[in-house]
Amino acid sequence: MTAAPVIGRSAEPVDDGFVPVAVEAHYQRPRAGIDPDREKSWLRRALPIVRAHRLSFAAALSLSFVGLVLQVQIPNLLNKAINDSIATRRVPLGYYVTWIVGLGVAAGVTGYLARLAINRTAFNIEFDLRNIIYEHLTQMSFSFYDRVQSGQLISRANSDIRSVQMYMTFAPLILIQCSIALVAFAFMLSINVPLALLAMATMPLVYVVSVKMRKSLFPVSWLIQARLAEVATIVDENVSGVRVVRSFAAEDQQLKSLAGAATRVQWSYVKDADLRARFTPAVQNFSQIGLVLVLAFGGAMVIQGELKVGAILAFNAYLLMMQVPFTMLGMLIMMGQRAAASADRIYEILDERSEIVDRPGAVDLLDCRGEIRFEHVGFSYPGGDRPRVLEDFDLRVAPGETVALVGRTGSGKSTIARLVTRFYDVDRGSVRVDGHDVRDLTVASLRANIGLVLDEPFLFSVSIRDNIAYGRPRATLEEVEAAARAAQAHEFIEQLPESYDTVVGERGYTLSGGQRQRIAIARTLLVNPPILILDDATSAIDVQVEQEIHEALSHLMAGRTTLIIAHRLSTIALAERVVLLDAGRIVADGRHVELMERSPLYADVLARTAGDESAAASSPSRGL
Repeated sequence: MTAAPVIGRSAEPVDDGFVPVAVEAHYQRPRAGIDPDREKSWLRRALPIVRAHRLSFAAALSLSFVGLVLQVQIPNLLNKAINDSIATRRVPLGYYVTWIVGLGVAAGVTGYLARLAINRTAFNIEFDLRNIIYEHLTQMSFSFYDRVQSGQLISRANSDIRSVQMYMTFAPLILIQCSIALVAFAFMLSINVPLALLAMATMPLVYVVSVKMRKSLFPVSWLIQARLAEVATIVDENVSGVRVVRSFAAEDQQLKSLAGAATRVQWSYVKDADLRARFTPAVQNFSQIGLVLVLAFGGAMVIQGELKVGAILAFNAYLLMMQVPFTMLGMLIMMGQRAAASADRIYEILDERSEIVDRPGAVDLLDCRGEIRFEHVGFSYPGGDRPRVLEDFDLRVAPGETVALVGRTGSGKSTIARLVTRFYDVDRGSVRVDGHDVRDLTVASLRANIGLVLDEPFLFSVSIRDNIAYGRPRATLEEVEAAARAAQAHEFIEQLPESYDTVVGERGYTLSGGQRQRIAIARTLLVNPPILILDDATSAIDVQVEQEIHEALSHLMAGRTTLIIAHRLSTIALAERVVLLDAGRIVADGRHVELMERSPLYADVLARTAGDESAAASSPSRGL
């Protein structure tokens, strides 16, 4: 029977498929992933990751066990030392002292090596889990991000992963320490069987309380992780939208929202602490009853001459040694419930399948000419009964042609760009590039041949050079500067404190809107794609700078298929052909002059846009 596949990468070499030119796309992937069988327990699903590190893990557990076995010898030696060296003086006391010191040193060394190995294993497992979930997130469809809050994802990729990693690595270590109780019990049996059985009489009660504790803690652990994610979502949104919050003077409102979420987390933690306060003392202190029984019955046996004093001391030492595992047992149960809740939240993400994947037999798009064709396309965004955005949409863009898409808000212009790049799949019909249905092409090769500049450009918190070279990390500074000059960004970049090495703030908010858009244009131009899509890409740039960029773009668009989603007449002038959309359909197609003469709707759309621009022209926040 063949083994089930796993979510993630295997240890064997795999074909990574299409890799864009000049992009280094390789990294040390995890050697194993999560078992996809949802019928298995969360721990069994995670076992492939542990098995991938089985050598270091086994070494850590073995060393830990050896160290504990060495420690458990000491009470037995103490028993013999009292009886043979102090009571009867048959053996020199130094003999037992030397052995006890030697065993203590050996136990300390093995304990150090065990902890070193277990911590390395723990961090390796955490590394694998974090990369598995991040790699999975990079493959998810845009429809997934349309409905999932970023704070939820951040929480699951951080605190939830840490909870799972802690349990997977330290639970076996704690169980090893608990298992040493069996070795100690064996030594106790060798000293006196009835007293050993009496000392362990409370263990069934420990088991019963532990089971009840586990069942009580699980729902609370799930609630804690969910409410921590809620707090993370609020914080993430407030940090990302800090300008909106402050512009509406809504700080107190947001603090109230955060305080409410924090209060709910607090309640969950208090409930968790209450449950642990009820059960943990019982789990930890039942072993103390064993001490009382040993002292009472063992003392009586010593008085009656049935047992030696050394045996009582050895029994007490063994019972004290057992207290540590029983103390950890309560913590282990708590960790287990939190890890189970966290694992379920992680698996909710990993069990989601991307809707946009390469079909079997998908081919790479090579030597792209740039022909784009929409054939009877029907599309609505995923999720419930959403209105149809495109209906029986037909359009052909010839290789090297520049087409402007114009229409009212909601007419489907930006959707067209998202379908060409296959951010979403059509409901009906097909989108073709160079005669290939985009669903028959590999996603990586399709998007590598398309340059997309959005109306709200996103910049990373790295240097301007790295932002421009994002699509070609190995591009030289000269190539980066050439792209920046073409996008009319070089002049303002040179005026920054560290020029191209200046690190922009989060999302690029240390720059104006126009500066961010020019850097985004330079980033796309550096990749030099055969198909270029400008989604209102000069909306935040003033008219003078826009004209300079258009001059550069007019040369760069020569021989390149370009779709321009435009509102400004100056941008539309770059196009050889204008397509007017209304309610997801093409209602007019031709040159600008022709549409002005025969399409009242086209003239109305341009008039409305011109009015909006006039209203915005007086705004001091306009990007320069």
